[in-house]
Amino acid sequence: MEIRDNKLFLGGVSAEKLALEFGSPLYVYEEDTLRQRIKDLKTCITYPDLRIHYACKANTNVTLMRILREEGAYLDAVAPGEVFLALRAGYKPEQILYTGNSTSRADLEFCKQHGLLVNVESLTQLDTYGEMNPGARIAVRINPDVGAGHHGHCITGGPDSKFGIYQDKIGDVMDLAGRRRLQVVGLHSHIGSGILDLSIYLEVMDIILGLAQEFRNLEFIDFGGGIGVPYRPGEKPIDMPSFGKAVTEKFSAYVKKAGRQMALAMEPGRYLVCEAGFLLTTVNNVKETPKHRFVGTDTGFNHLIRPMAYGSYHEIVNASNVQDVRESVVVAGNICESGDVFTRDEHGPVDRELSKVRINDILAICNAGAYGFSMSSNYNSRPRPAEILVKNGQARVIRRAETMENLLYGME
Repeated sequence: MEIRDNKLFLGGVSAEKLALEFGSPLYVYEEDTLRQRIKDLKTCITYPDLRIHYACKANTNVTLMRILREEGAYLDAVAPGEVFLALRAGYKPEQILYTGNSTSRADLEFCKQHGLLVNVESLTQLDTYGEMNPGARIAVRINPDVGAGHHGHCITGGPDSKFGIYQDKIGDVMDLAGRRRLQVVGLHSHIGSGILDLSIYLEVMDIILGLAQEFRNLEFIDFGGGIGVPYRPGEKPIDMPSFGKAVTEKFSAYVKKAGRQMALAMEPGRYLVCEAGFLLTTVNNVKETPKHRFVGTDTGFNHLIRPMAYGSYHEIVNASNVQDVRESVVVAGNICESGDVFTRDEHGPVDRELSKVRINDILAICNAGAYGFSMSSNYNSRPRPAEILVKNGQARVIRRAETMENLLYGME
């Protein structure tokens, strides 16, 4: 992202030009940023047998998944459809960890047929899969009694979380795995999403490494938790070199003490794709109430639901007029719901300072690469936008925009 002549450029291409050529609204991804994030992790975490697991629920565009595979990423999938897309992106079954939730027998059969390593997250699931596939290799997801994240809906550890087998049930895991002749080769935890204070990450590492001593055949330990990115002005990015050094030293010390080699797996969540993505939208309406000046756009929470769902903050840049007199506005969508506002918190609309906005200006909603398109819908029967990849001044379509005809798919 850069500014030239007061215009926003993405991957060397003007945001205005992109919207004109490919339509508005429009998802745009910078390839260089995507590649750089995984390189940052690999540079800072120097443990020799490192696996970066991409939680593809954040964004399942096959082109983006393929780029991450080229950079050496493994993949964490939570549903058969994600596995289908991952295989299309060139991932091999042994590069995929299947971490389902309330996983059905049909989904487990799918995993068995495709030779996937299943990350079991309940004693019920462990028993069912053991009955279906005795002697199989499995991983086990542990709830470490610790959770963190940017919103309560995104905390995946602790007593209020539905995820994982609680840490006090390790004995039951071992007994049941033994009866079903299952080989526990991996241990996994995930504490939440959008974590900026990584001291809690290191705390959970200590918990999981303590529990790992009970398992004698581990080949890897997977530490999950979405490493946050700075969404708001003033938020500091993660001190990745310091974090990487601490993780490397902690895991290396454990492996040395345990006297056995294991892979270190990291599942950093949104960190890999978030900052690479932007949602471009056109201003088509301006109106005022006694309290707010509303700037209306041609997209809505059907395309980016995070502000409405979580009160999430996304920086918004006037790509057509980056630097000008600032004005207080509320940026709203075109969905027929009062909650369809991009500048809001959990309680409602919040004014945001933007450079002077005019009709037909292009706004860029930043940090939209994770949980943007993947959580989009056809609400109000509006088609989804195209997805574009940009690099070195070139742009190409990686998903065509839907049309109204797509809304009829499957109907009789």
